[in-house]
Amino acid sequence: DKEVRAIFLRLFAQLFQGYRSCLQLIRIHAEPVIHFHKAAFLGQRGLIENDFLTKVLNGMAFAGFVSERGPPFRTCDLFDELVAFEVERIKAEEGNPPKIIKHVRELAEQLFKNENPNPHIAFQKVPRPTEGSHLRVHILPFPRINEGRVQELLQEGLARSQGAPPATRGDKKCVVPAGPPVGMFICS
Repeated sequence: DKEVRAIFLRLFAQLFQGYRSCLQLIRIHAEPVIHFHKAAFLGQRGLIENDFLTKVLNGMAFAGFVSERGPPFRTCDLFDELVAFEVERIKAEEGNPPKIIKHVRELAEQLFKNENPNPHIAFQKVPRPTEGSHLRVHILPFPRINEGRVQELLQEGLARSQGAPPATRGDKKCVVPAGPPVGMFICS
């Protein structure tokens, strides 16, 4: 499934290449609003008459994409790298299936590494209970929970968390690479 995901990742990177140059950050509101200039994107790529891409850009999924990926300072990922730095490679691979397949496999491997950062950690399988194990008499019932002790532990945890700094995610935020301007991708 990683290769299928890599194919779609590459497809969307090709479709949206240069999208960052058509983003406008409007700061007149309390929260900044990110606007995507669709006409500029389609016009500079020579795709004004392309019904498919126009419908994609008008869809709710693309609006969510812009709001999530529009901010100039956020955590970057493989898609950002593809859109910003792999433009020439994707262009050079057009019409050469072996190179495309090689690139898809590299992307699939990177997706696998991103999801499994520690390949050495083995997942232990939980053995299935033996047949008739539920009928055994020697299994002790689960003990009752001491509600007073649970409340004490909750209060202790709340007291500790009140004085502690807020937890932050481990993701490093960075300035998202803009990549080449959208005018570079004129399509026929």
